[in-house]
Amino acid sequence: QAQLAESGGGLVQPGGSLRLSCAASGFTFSSYAMSWYRQAPGKQRELVATISSGGITNYADSVKGRFAISRDNVKGTVFLQMNNLKSEDTAVYYCKAPRGFSGDIWGQGTQVTVSS
Repeated sequence: QAQLAESGGGLVQPGGSLRLSCAASGFTFSSYAMSWYRQAPGKQRELVATISSGGITNYADSVKGRFAISRDNVKGTVFLQMNNLKSEDTAVYYCKAPRGFSGDIWGQGTQVTVSS
């Protein structure tokens, strides 16, 4: 069973940092690009960052310079380091493995709340 499991969310003050993890199992992790998405109440799920199987990264403009996506293919884990967090970053964060006809894989999400 292919699955993803996010962890590392929590409550943090503005300007603080969090590191999210997403552990993959049941598929060939190293062969796929991985993405982080987030969804705030009343908003659509949005793409935050992606990393290719070779480690090339892309970021949404809203997080560029503050967030960093990385992966460990040996551990089968993708990370999202979030620095200088803002209240606008508050959302449920999901990791995703796009697999096309094999079916995209989504984690269950981890809550990130940025508040004073």
